Amino acid sequence: QVQLVESGGGLVQAGGSLRLSCAASGSIFSIYAMGWYRQAPGKQREWVAFITPGGTTNYADSVKGRFTASRDNAKNTVYLQMNSLKPEDTAVYYCHTGDLWGQGTQVTVSS
Repeated sequence: QVQLVESGGGLVQAGGSLRLSCAASGSIFSIYAMGWYRQAPGKQREWVAFITPGGTTNYADSVKGRFTASRDNAKNTVYLQMNSLKPEDTAVYYCHTGDLWGQGTQVTVSS
């Protein structure tokens, strides 16, 4: 059974950068499209980014130009490079595919 494990969150000042990773167990990772989502306190979970098996990406308007999704199929891992972080990016970030969700990783951006 495929499992997703996120890592790379932390505390960063506004304007800083973080790179999140999502490692997937399972040998057929390369055929899955992967999504990144986030949930801030008191808010609904929202979609952030999407990457197809071939590497095509799409982003929410709120992160476009600042966040970059990528994947390394040989390592069964997807990444979310987050630059120019803002306090409003503070949230728990999740990776997702199909009906699977990771446990989430906390990102906190201080002003």
